[in-house]
Amino acid sequence: MGRENIYTFIDLFAGAGGLSEGFIRAGFMPIAHIEMNKDACNTLKTRSAYHYLKNKGELYVYENYLKNKQEGTDGSNLWKLVPNTVTDSVICEAIGEQTINNLFSIVDKLKGGENVDIIIGGPPCQAYSVAGRARMGKDVEQDPRNELYKYYVKFIDKYRPKMFVFENVLGILTAKRGEPFADLKRLVDSLGYDMSYKVQIASQHGVLQNRHRVIIVGWLRNKSGNYGYPDLPLEELPYEILKDLFSDLPIRKAGEGKLCEVVQYVKPLSEMPYLRKSEIRGDLDFTTQHIARPLNDNDRKIYKTAVEMWLKDKHRLNYTELPAELQTHKNKKSFLNRFSVVDPYGYCHTVVAHIAMDGHYYIYPTLNPSVENVRSITVREAARLQSFPDDYYFEGSRTSAFRQIGNAVPVVLSYKIACEIKKKLL
Repeated sequence: MGRENIYTFIDLFAGAGGLSEGFIRAGFMPIAHIEMNKDACNTLKTRSAYHYLKNKGELYVYENYLKNKQEGTDGSNLWKLVPNTVTDSVICEAIGEQTINNLFSIVDKLKGGENVDIIIGGPPCQAYSVAGRARMGKDVEQDPRNELYKYYVKFIDKYRPKMFVFENVLGILTAKRGEPFADLKRLVDSLGYDMSYKVQIASQHGVLQNRHRVIIVGWLRNKSGNYGYPDLPLEELPYEILKDLFSDLPIRKAGEGKLCEVVQYVKPLSEMPYLRKSEIRGDLDFTTQHIARPLNDNDRKIYKTAVEMWLKDKHRLNYTELPAELQTHKNKKSFLNRFSVVDPYGYCHTVVAHIAMDGHYYIYPTLNPSVENVRSITVREAARLQSFPDDYYFEGSRTSAFRQIGNAVPVVLSYKIACEIKKKLL
């Protein structure tokens, strides 16, 4: 590919890099990732080192890093083996009034003489989400995260990209009576951009997850080119989670696995067509982070009941249906679906950041459930549900890894969007 066909991007509110990874896979070149969470930034640095080493034909260096990694360490042992410019592209900083001018200065240095072709990202969505509103009540109206879209627009104003991609939860359309969304449209219009949005469902674009998200795309008006909202063809996925996404990973029981250990596959890639097609198996012949949470005895009994109900009747457990001795939660009026099984024969329900707090909403669909073998999904299984490749390493604790995964854009969905946007830019 000639240099003239490589388009550049900045990733704002980058998280662990799901959106960015899809664009890189489609041939885009990142100038900068900006993210405030330290663990997510460390994940981005490690992934940036991976891409550098892969392009240099030195992937064995990354492989050795994973094989020798110790729990509780960051990625320093890897980062020091690549040029500083690789990891300096990750800027660990909150985006706000106090930081934005300094962020502009850093990005200006990183981009040098390059133009910024695309800006991508999604401001934190808790203030727009149903769960966030339920948890925060009236305070959600004053949450400063409602205003972060304005800083996204300031980056558009500063760098004048040809197009931008803004991802968020469905609530952005209705939060505060729709005022933030209308204001976003007004602001980008004043800068000479048109924008459009569609609710994209991940399972219609190569991901085994019924995730609904608003994907807003904007483009410069009156420019030569075929700018506009990308055409995303709908896909039928003839795959099942248990057989096609999970079955090549070794069996785990609750509490088993380690954050840092080599995990060998139990099936060859030739028997896993979806993993091959989606590129989830990645470049290495092993994976990592196949670690399951421990479970107490009470939850084991609940998990067993929940799995049996789902396998027998496709019925999701209602908390009030449990025997009284198992009902330890005082709240029996809301979140009654707090124990939910991942559908083994179809697509998963939406993976969200709350997976970091507990695994009850993502119970592994054990076909012959017992109190000994039931568990929630592992970090690696959660990553696969978000279509992250198996060679992706999430820095930080197990809880942090789950949160990073739950907050991410599915990589395969991002890739499909990036490929279609590239056609608009050519």
